[in-house]
Amino acid sequence: MDALYSIILGIVEGITEFLPISSTGHLIVAGDLLAGMTTTPWTKEMRAAFEVVIQGGAILSVLVYYWRDFLKIRTVGRDATQRRLWTSVVIGCIPAVILGVLFGSTIKHYLFTPSVVAWALIVGGVLIWLVESRRVTPTVHHIEQITPVKALGIGAVQCLALLWPGFSRSASSILGGMLLGLDRPAATQFSFYLGFLTLGGASLLDLIKSRAVLAQIGTLNMVLGIGVSFVVAYVSIGWLLRFVSTHDFKPFAVYRVIVGVLILVLIATGVLSNASLA
Repeated sequence: MDALYSIILGIVEGITEFLPISSTGHLIVAGDLLAGMTTTPWTKEMRAAFEVVIQGGAILSVLVYYWRDFLKIRTVGRDATQRRLWTSVVIGCIPAVILGVLFGSTIKHYLFTPSVVAWALIVGGVLIWLVESRRVTPTVHHIEQITPVKALGIGAVQCLALLWPGFSRSASSILGGMLLGLDRPAATQFSFYLGFLTLGGASLLDLIKSRAVLAQIGTLNMVLGIGVSFVVAYVSIGWLLRFVSTHDFKPFAVYRVIVGVLILVLIATGVLSNASLA
């Protein structure tokens, strides 16, 4: 049963990590509703560590999906276009890194509760709808056109996800990109690149801190979770890029509001605890 639990959470992580719908919110609900199916109860520390593990599978999918593009980093010394792109990616990660180092633990301790996540989902959904309702012609259609200044702005907006758990890193970075003139595909792809560095670094640090807990989870559970998360996230990336080439993000806005309200209902009815998740 632990293996099935790991597979289900891997699927949830893979679907939600790069879609603008908050993997945190979905893992909270899935983890709580499925908690009774494990052979032995998973502690809060085990669940937190496992979420970091399966996030690693999703992050790896970005590297594999864009492996040809990532190999171009070797040419930054002689290719001005690649140099600007990767400079912009690194600059876009800086605000989240600074905020995470200074306030990450405090934010997790005081704000990492299901109700906070629910309201982040709802408010984020409303903001997505409002941004999509604007009639602004995008000026950036390829990520190579993103300037360091725009990248810094996107990175600053991305911090909404860190300041408000459940807002969604993907949603905040995509919204930031669209507000700064990127079209949907470009904003989405740049969000993937930022996620690879930002989430990759944060996950590595969390795994180092949680290494004592990993043995309790078990090798099989970790392999299943990582593998399933990787495959599902890889498929999700391709699907999202195809979707945004012909659709806007309004369906995700509606979905976020529905999930946020559902979480609040589950809390009100006692099905879901509102205790701190940190």
